[in-house]
Amino acid sequence: MYLAEVVDLLLLVLPGTIWGASFLFIAEGLDALSPNGVTFVRIAIGFATLSLVPAARRPIARSDRVRTALLGILWFAFPLSMFPFAEQHVSSALTGMLNGANPLFAAAVASAIARQLPSRATAAGLAVGFVGAVLIALPDMTGSAAGDSQTISIVLIVAALVSYGFAINLARPLQQRNGALPVVWRAQAVALLLTAPLGIPSALDARWSPHAVASLIALGVGGTCLANVLAATAAGRLGATRASSTTFLMPVVALILGVIVRHERVAVVSIVGAAVCLTGAWLIRQAGVARERAVRARPLEQARVPGAGC
Repeated sequence: MYLAEVVDLLLLVLPGTIWGASFLFIAEGLDALSPNGVTFVRIAIGFATLSLVPAARRPIARSDRVRTALLGILWFAFPLSMFPFAEQHVSSALTGMLNGANPLFAAAVASAIARQLPSRATAAGLAVGFVGAVLIALPDMTGSAAGDSQTISIVLIVAALVSYGFAINLARPLQQRNGALPVVWRAQAVALLLTAPLGIPSALDARWSPHAVASLIALGVGGTCLANVLAATAAGRLGATRASSTTFLMPVVALILGVIVRHERVAVVSIVGAAVCLTGAWLIRQAGVARERAVRARPLEQARVPGAGC
């Protein structure tokens, strides 16, 4: 029993930690490559690594191939291209903290797709979370050192998060029908093809160093492959709602590594905003937990009523 609890804990902690560290590795990779090169190399390494996992190569339904290709754009090619461009002008810590708003965009997109207003609890979480996201970005957009490049970088990060919001909602039914890893592997293949035209020339013209190579390997193997495998395993073992709590670690890890490793300066307002943003994400998660419990309770309630469900 104790070993099982340790495994469950690792499945929750490791993906968020790896993804949180990815923003540091992006910043380190930019010392050798252009943004397009960083994106292409990480996807290439991640795809090659995931190809070694037999479960990833299982077939998917033919009817899901187009949606999986679209997922390659929304989940990998587009957002993973935005972060390196953004980190040319804003810190890895700020980028990671803004990624704490990921669940907010997923919930907002889900409501838009369903064409219905979110529940009161979800709406409260969205309101709190978006206030936190504004606080995170505020110093870089209004401070004395703020400029067009910082503002554009934050817009790129937000665009990536919006793309993730659509990708998460698109991925759920695809993964339920086909399994997570076969869908992710094929989506990465599409992203690899799309990023190759600009990424390959950048890789050939790179200023390679052992430090940059190590960072990009860690980024590709860890952030693009291993974290996805662990997250998929956690979702199957613990349930999607509980597994999603790993994302709460991303801003914390990105902040700590950015400050300690790269000596980045982060405004207190941004740190407070990250805490507020995570609070909003937690409220949304709790609303989802309550909704799932209510759905599971309905069959039991119907079973107690004579003739119910006939």
